[in-house]
Amino acid sequence: MEMKLSFYGAVRNVTGSKHLLEIDDKRILIDCGFYQEHDLKGRNYEGFPFDVSNINAVVLTHGHLDHCGLLPKLVKDGYEGPIYATAATAEIAEIVMFDAAKIQEEDAFWKKKRHDKEGKVSKYGYDPVFTKEDVEKCITLFVKEHNYGSKINLFDGVKMSFHDAGHILGSSFVIVEADKDGEQKSILFSGDIGRNDVPILRDPEKAPNVDYLVVESTYGNRIHKPNGFIPKILTKIVNAAIRTNGKIIIPSFAIERSQEMLYHLSALLEEQKIGKVKVFLDSPMASRVTNVFKKHADLFDSEARARMSSGDNPYDFNQLQVVGSAKESKTINDYHKPAIIIAGSGMCTGGRVKHHLFNHISNPNNTVLFVGYQAERTLGRHILSGADHVRIFGQNIEVLARIEKLNGMSAHADKRELLSWMDGITVAPKKVFIVHGEESSSESFAKYVKYNNKWETYVPTYEETVVL
Repeated sequence: MEMKLSFYGAVRNVTGSKHLLEIDDKRILIDCGFYQEHDLKGRNYEGFPFDVSNINAVVLTHGHLDHCGLLPKLVKDGYEGPIYATAATAEIAEIVMFDAAKIQEEDAFWKKKRHDKEGKVSKYGYDPVFTKEDVEKCITLFVKEHNYGSKINLFDGVKMSFHDAGHILGSSFVIVEADKDGEQKSILFSGDIGRNDVPILRDPEKAPNVDYLVVESTYGNRIHKPNGFIPKILTKIVNAAIRTNGKIIIPSFAIERSQEMLYHLSALLEEQKIGKVKVFLDSPMASRVTNVFKKHADLFDSEARARMSSGDNPYDFNQLQVVGSAKESKTINDYHKPAIIIAGSGMCTGGRVKHHLFNHISNPNNTVLFVGYQAERTLGRHILSGADHVRIFGQNIEVLARIEKLNGMSAHADKRELLSWMDGITVAPKKVFIVHGEESSSESFAKYVKYNNKWETYVPTYEETVVL
């Protein structure tokens, strides 16, 4: 049996995840993610670095854009086979891909208009990477009746199984097992591994013994701050805003982070630790993802299920108003009582949060609360860095609101948590491939695993193929 592994994304960087596993004449693509780093976005427009027509199956670990975002392009370029995913992952991925298609189409339109005015020509043309029609075709290929732990026959002698990764709802690490001609080989793809003791989600399952391990390293060189203090800090920030009759603007990612914030806020309201403050969820995408959470409450941890059983629904409480249309969003400006506004995007690069910042960031009674990572050269990073003025919608706006940061809400396991996840492996893998991390993080984690676990580690490069 011949087994080869090729790395076509998320190597020495953190997006565009794509790993191609070949077992004799069968080819399995693990994830097909969108590149989000500015200097790598061109790869989204280019042809795939492998023959799409030769792919026999696609396996999706979870529904984040950097793991599912190029599936519509894969289908557009000719893929017609199955896409295996858990039901929650398939439903979240559908929301994410439709949102990405909308953004692609809008960006293509405005880019052409701007270039026509400036006399420029784009090297990639002005067609979107994919369209809504491509997404519609893509979602018909999803095969999503699979529970965690059940083995799925991909081909003769090749099985695959999903295991709870605890990263976002429905997320998985994937194990592929081949048993052919009396020879057995197994390989585990981590996807993204979550953290222990976070709200809503169950802890990640431990990694079992496998022959080969492909593991992420997003925070492979860092240790997160403890997350147990989050309710206490949130209570202090909310009550301070209530005392000044202010509004709290929370730029939040639509998947997981928004739902986690609702979970914390509903509990604080129920326990009367904060005053009766209105909570606006002003993100159509986050609202749709929240509906997926409601549908798949069986995936919650025991604490969250107990809250749901007691009638304390963190996604349906009296103070919550889910905002629909853009017109309804604008009416929040006319609400003159203390309020919490959760809106996208998480790094303030677009979406409704920019309008709320435009209208509220110059009021010293208000607060901007960051609950996620702010990348360099984003509006969110600029605000968080202490800028006294920011440019929004072409205007220089004075920053007078309080700026707060709630640490400890990362959905990625850190170095210590990744090592804990690997504790389930009692027999050294033949090789451990370190992926999905900035080069410094991947290299650091590879060295530490080699030192700590005495395992052979390797950080692959883009388009590299190894024989297993």
